[in-house]
Amino acid sequence: MEKSGLTPRQFKLLKRLYKDSRPIEVYTVEKTQDKLASELGITRQALSNHLKVLKEMGYIRTGRGFIDITDKALEVLGEKSGNVFVFVKIEPMKRKHVYDVIKRLSIRRIYRVTGDIDLIIEADKSRLDEILEEIASLDGVKETVTHVVLEVL
Repeated sequence: MEKSGLTPRQFKLLKRLYKDSRPIEVYTVEKTQDKLASELGITRQALSNHLKVLKEMGYIRTGRGFIDITDKALEVLGEKSGNVFVFVKIEPMKRKHVYDVIKRLSIRRIYRVTGDIDLIIEADKSRLDEILEEIASLDGVKETVTHVVLEVL
């Protein structure tokens, strides 16, 4: 504990917070407001005003250097939140190429595994069609099997 600089009570509190916590998925934008305003073709002040309103309405959370999109915003955008797992079989001689391309896709995680499949891709349900289309077009992909998460127990 001494190495962390925490008092015993702070450590106990932190441990309790961790025990009582649950992992959540967060969509975070890590761009400066100047860059975002420029991309949208508006002034930084106008962007700041819009962000303030979106925050007050509960669509975003903001902090120094980040903007989080809330579940409420995803619902309004019509995004289906939830996880999918895509199991991928790849021709052995084409694995490196397929790995390199898949790593550039907008997905949560890629697991290289042993057994009858080569990869498990964890992604958001809202991007499933786009991800499957990309993967299917890759030379070397032999087969994909998709599993949609119904509920986390």
